[in-house]
This record gives sequence, C-alpha cells and structure tokens, in this order.
Amino acid sequence: MLNRKQWFSNVAALITASLIPWVLAQADATDRHVVLISIDGFAGYLVDDPKVPLPNIRRLAEEGCIVEGGMTVSDPSVTWPNHTTLVTGLKPGRHGVLANGVLVRGGVGVPVKIDSNRDQIDLVRVPTIADVAHAAGLRTAEVNWPCTRNSKSFDDQFPDVPNSLDYTTPRLRTELIEKGFLRDESQASFRSVSVVGLDYVWTEAACHLIRQRKPHLTLVHLLNNDATHHRRGAQTQDGYTANAYADMCVGRILDAIDDAGIRETTTVILVADHGFTLTPKAIRPNVVLRKAGLLTLDGGELTEAQVHVVPEGGVGYVYCTNPATASQRAAFVQKLLLGQEGVADFLLPDRFNEVGFPHPRENNQVPDAIVVAKDGYGVSGNMTGETLVTTYQEARTALGSHGFLAKSPKMKAMCILSGVGIRPGGKIQGVDNTAVAPTIAKLLGLKYDYAEGKPLSNVFVTSVDQ
Repeated sequence: MLNRKQWFSNVAALITASLIPWVLAQADATDRHVVLISIDGFAGYLVDDPKVPLPNIRRLAEEGCIVEGGMTVSDPSVTWPNHTTLVTGLKPGRHGVLANGVLVRGGVGVPVKIDSNRDQIDLVRVPTIADVAHAAGLRTAEVNWPCTRNSKSFDDQFPDVPNSLDYTTPRLRTELIEKGFLRDESQASFRSVSVVGLDYVWTEAACHLIRQRKPHLTLVHLLNNDATHHRRGAQTQDGYTANAYADMCVGRILDAIDDAGIRETTTVILVADHGFTLTPKAIRPNVVLRKAGLLTLDGGELTEAQVHVVPEGGVGYVYCTNPATASQRAAFVQKLLLGQEGVADFLLPDRFNEVGFPHPRENNQVPDAIVVAKDGYGVSGNMTGETLVTTYQEARTALGSHGFLAKSPKMKAMCILSGVGIRPGGKIQGVDNTAVAPTIAKLLGLKYDYAEGKPLSNVFVTSVDQ
C-alpha cells in the first residue's frame, strides 16, 4: 500500500507525463494568465452596499461577470477549507481540509488539537489546480494562500502558515527585503506590524511577482477584511474602511498587471472564502459537558475529555475520544443541547451528507457530531462559567463570525470574473465555489479531472480557446 507522499509523487509524475504534450499542443495557452484574488470574509452582500466605495471591484464586475447575491461556499465556512475548495473544486469532506489545520485525535480521554504547522501534503488529499498547472510547465506563484507550505508546485511562494517567512521562496524573500517591503528575514518583525501592514506586504509581493515573473497562475489571499469584521462586524464604519482598503489592494494588483503588459491575456477572478454575520451572544457547550462530568479542567485548562467541542465559528465539532462509546456519547450530548437557547441544530453522522462530510470511521479528523448555533450566536470553546449562553465578551468569541452552515445566505461570498474570455456585464446565480478550480483549468487550457464542480461556461464570451 502506497503512503500519501508516495501516492502524491506518483500522481504528480503522471500529470507531468500526460499534460505537458496536451498543453504544448495548444500554444496559445501559455500566453494566458489567471490571477485569483481572495479577500477573506468579503461577503457577497457587501458588493452592492452603497456605503462603501469599491471603484476597482465594481469596475471588474461591470467589465466582467458577477455572481449575484454571492457564491455559495463549503461547509465549514472557514478559511483553510474554503481556500482549498477554490483550488480543488472539491468540498472539504473530499479534499480533506476540515479546519485551519489538521485535527489530531490523541486517544481515549485526550482532547483533540488543531495543528496548523503542516505541509500541503499533510492537509490536501488531491492535487490542486496549481499542482496541475506547474506539472504542465506553467509558471505559478502564491502569496498568503492556505495549505501550500512546502509545496513543490510554485515557482514563488509566501504561504499562509505560522512562521510563513521560514517557508517563503528564498529569492522572493530577498527581493522583498531589498525593496523595503520586509525589514529583515525574521518572522517576529514581519508579524509585529498590523494586519493592514501584512496585507500591504502581501499585496506588494503579488505585484512584484506579476511584474517580474508574469505567472500563468497567481494566487493571492488578503486578511485584513476578515480580521476587522471579527472585531467590529461587517457593515460598520470599521468594516467599510477595511472593504475600501481591500479595494485599493485590488487596484494595486490591477496596476501591476498593466505594468507587466499582460492585461490583454489575463483573467482576474475575485472571490472570498465566506461571508459574515454579527454574533453578540455565544453558546458554550463545553460548560454543559463539564457540568455533566464529560471533561475535566485543571486550573482552567482542559486536561481530560470523554467529549469536548472544538469551535469553528457558527458550528462546533463534537469529539468523543473513545471510539467504542462514541455513538452513544454523541446521542447523549444531542439530548443535552438540542432545544436549548442559541442551538439551531445538532447533526449526528447519519446527517453528515448535508454538509458533505464522510462518517468519522472513514476519516478520523471528522467529528462525531456537529452542534450548529443560531444566527446571532457564536460557538465558544470556553469551559469555565455556569451558563450555556453568555455574551461574546465573556465567552471570548468575536462580535463578527463565520463558520455557520454554508446554506445561510449571510455566508455567501463575493465572486467576480473579469478579463480575457469573460463576457462583460454578465450576472449569474446559483454558483458554488467548487466551480472556481475547473473554471481556472478551462481558462488556462488544462485538463483537471479532480473537481466535482463544473466550469462556469456561461461566463465565457464564446470559447476561451478563441
């Protein structure tokens, strides 16, 4: 039996052997460029909000196609899972990224942890569109894109991972220091700036790569919008300021495309990973579990758990640490929580098809149940206190949250396609984010068979081969 790394290596070799002749047979494909820009947390409803100036984003929509009302995202509606869906065309239950890291079960009584210090090979179960593009001989780059650490499929990378500078392509890191965008090579100095400052560095890194390397595929992820919405909420003065700054960053990237002389061969795809809603209250299911004797604290820290909940914004992953009693424990917790204030639903594995998750026996990262909060309530991992429901301040959650079930209209994300091959003034509906990766493949003339989504053929002028 091949292990995952051997399997991935074999797949990459097959891709290289099969796709290079196919791509070379279509010479014009090597003149195409796709820039995929993700503005974290930019809800679909914000594009039409008249209170925020978005000249660059709205111009892209007018010159291209927009998904009206927003694009449906994947469950869970959090960052790493949805960014991976954008580049695989698969739901998280199939591509394997269920949180912002790997969910590690430690055995009976041992709490589950999220480990974000992982390579792409540990996180993503299938080749991404970037893997296929690189294997086909196209130039690729990523800036702050999740689940790409130590990928071999980028000519330049600056990954979204703890200690990201340690995993940034050395030549890119050196160039950014020489240009003054980074002070030095230390992670401490990079992270000492504000989130706005981080977006500035990431934007300038993307602009530099576009001007200097002209990648056929560029992935860019900006974060300040999400951070501001968590702290202050969307559709607030602070939120609108973050939206406007994100629009300025998009404008900088568009200028770089012009400077590189590739505007006439470039398609820009502007997306988000999820939407946002206000959560002034929070539920604390772990408090209920503590009072039921299912978890133990020492000095406020979780030391042992028969059952505990890992929060993911608007949902909580319920983990039962003893497989022999998992189904009975999960059903017991359902009785404890369902019907309580702030609890909208409680999913046992027989309903996991509703969120695209396999059974926990098929993937040990998958929880044994999922508790779903009502709109207005976040899920807290807090274990102290006496009540299930409290304020977001006491629960130490955020005023603005995502992570709710993707079927919620507020979780819908911005999606705009503009540039070469895209018909102007188009408005489409009913799109989910599994369509993005196959659409990129179509634009770049690549064969990509992994996606469950289909290319957005109704956005094209006629044929992208013309």
